[in-house]
Amino acid sequence: MSIVTKHIELSTHGNAESIDITGNIRDALKDTGLSDGVVTVFVPGATGALSTVEYEPGLIKDMSELWERLVPEGQEYYHDLKWGDGNGHSHLRATLIGPSLSIPFTGKALTLGTWQQVIFIDFDVRRRTRRIVLQFMGE
Repeated sequence: MSIVTKHIELSTHGNAESIDITGNIRDALKDTGLSDGVVTVFVPGATGALSTVEYEPGLIKDMSELWERLVPEGQEYYHDLKWGDGNGHSHLRATLIGPSLSIPFTGKALTLGTWQQVIFIDFDVRRRTRRIVLQFMGE
């Protein structure tokens, strides 16, 4: 069994921006030389999250509206009172989804569904450069 670690660099706008990173992961898998195994996708940081969706404009808009209903921006959060950075809602939103995914691959291909893409969501309140870790384990 081999372990190969790669990274994806993203420039983001924040504010619940969703970015399809499926192609980035597929490209990284090709470079590993591995055929079968699992990739762990992980975002360091407390205001980013990873999920899978059908990446289409209507659903992305639905997700943005969902976040505003569940954890609205502009409310008073204890995190903001302590740190004054205005991103308490960002932390809570990211916590609901989580920072990692595990995706099996077989025959040098990710085993995603036909309409399933991997997305990174940047919930922070400002532009950022994000580095996503990909750790492939397999043969």
